Amino acid sequence: MPEQSNDYRVVVFGAGGVGKSSLVLRFVKGTFRDTYIPTVEDTYRQVISCDKSVCTLQITDTTGSHQFPAMQRLSISKGHAFILVYSITSRQSLEELKPIYQQVLAIKGSVESIPIMLVGNKSDETAQREVETKEGEAQATAWKCAFMETSAKMNSNVKELFQELLALEKKRDMSLSIDGKRSGKQKRADKLKGKCSVM
Repeated sequence: MPEQSNDYRVVVFGAGGVGKSSLVLRFVKGTFRDTYIPTVEDTYRQVISCDKSVCTLQITDTTGSHQFPAMQRLSISKGHAFILVYSITSRQSLEELKPIYQQVLAIKGSVESIPIMLVGNKSDETAQREVETKEGEAQATAWKCAFMETSAKMNSNVKELFQELLALEKKRDMSLSIDGKRSGKQKRADKLKGKCSVM
């Protein structure tokens, strides 16, 4: 199936077992499963409204393992926006995002114009918390990206996560449009015509 030019590609990265698939399935299908099934790579599509028109939000749920570096690089090069997921119950899962972020930076050249959301999932598991909210916020500040804690299980902040990600794109569009310059990134951002909201 050929990719449409108005597809908006969001890539979800994170260590194995942090809840990437759970977040995506909760958003796209409204479902949650307790069992852990490792992902190689899945793509989900959701129609969203983009300023009186529609486009397709294409969400790539990536593998949590490091066995597929070429797939990871391809996902980054094709992605328009990125969700970096860790579990609040695992400090190690936050550490594992650091090389992924560095790779996004290396491939994209800059993250200033790219919507990136750092997500602390499993916020319902407070008794097992290893990463405090303020630590996640500090990491997001260092990476110049947005931050949110979610619970796919309790359906907390899941829809908000995707809405916020789309809002980041809109803000960047508006700020880039004012100075009249048009970069390559801007051209593809223009396809969205600014305002996006989840339908």
